[in-house]
Amino acid sequence: MAMDVVDFEIKGSEMQFVEVELDPGEAAVGEAGSMMFMDAGIQMDTVFGDGSAQQGGLFGKLLGAGKRLVTGESLFTTVYTNQARAKQRVAFAAPYPGKILPMDLRQLGGTLICQKDAFLCAARGVSLGIHFQRKLSVGFFGGEGFIMQKLEGDGLAFVHAGGTVVRRELAAGQTLLVDTGCLVALTPGASFEIQYVGKIKTALFGGEGLFFAKVSGPGAVWLQSLPFSRLASRVFAAAPQTGRGGREEGSMLGGFGAGGLLGGVLGGDDE
Repeated sequence: MAMDVVDFEIKGSEMQFVEVELDPGEAAVGEAGSMMFMDAGIQMDTVFGDGSAQQGGLFGKLLGAGKRLVTGESLFTTVYTNQARAKQRVAFAAPYPGKILPMDLRQLGGTLICQKDAFLCAARGVSLGIHFQRKLSVGFFGGEGFIMQKLEGDGLAFVHAGGTVVRRELAAGQTLLVDTGCLVALTPGASFEIQYVGKIKTALFGGEGLFFAKVSGPGAVWLQSLPFSRLASRVFAAAPQTGRGGREEGSMLGGFGAGGLLGGVLGGDDE
């Protein structure tokens, strides 16, 4: 399918969204649930896979959907097509604090490897596949490999990353050790493998060891300072475990005030 050439504008700082401007007949594809708003002249259509194989028959559609299922994403994406006679806009919002990165696949050699939940939206024609890394230093992952998304095409794709994002250019033979959650994307020229660091005898890690992504050049790699898994674990750890709200839960005395320990006892929670 021919690639649509779209104009865009990224707005916001910590919680960003991208406005994509579509000429008549142009379309963008987005993750289900990522749309923020759109002009009335845009038509939504939910499709199997990424929408790039709509002329490839049922098998092509199912194959595209199956690739997305392997990466843990939804079987469906949404295609937004401008059916009006004038330019129309559709906006896609980031799911958590971070940055939206515009990736021109033509300048990146036509392919970008990214973490499985990084894709936000793209111009119609971008193909969403899987990148399966089998080269592992240990069998912790059961030999299944480290699965990432592969974006292919010659147009714009938008990738979301958490926190602050940095791009590192690696020369041939240059190696970078990255926390697996902090690896956002890399060009196909760069190679990576999951490496076992070894046991760290501290209570913090429980002595079970760490895994790094060993990225080697030549190529570019994008890193994020706040992986969503890290953010989610901190939120879960700070959340009250009783499952019930209370006025003092956000304070230092939440567990000991009238709504905390004493409130629970006096309220008959020991029955």
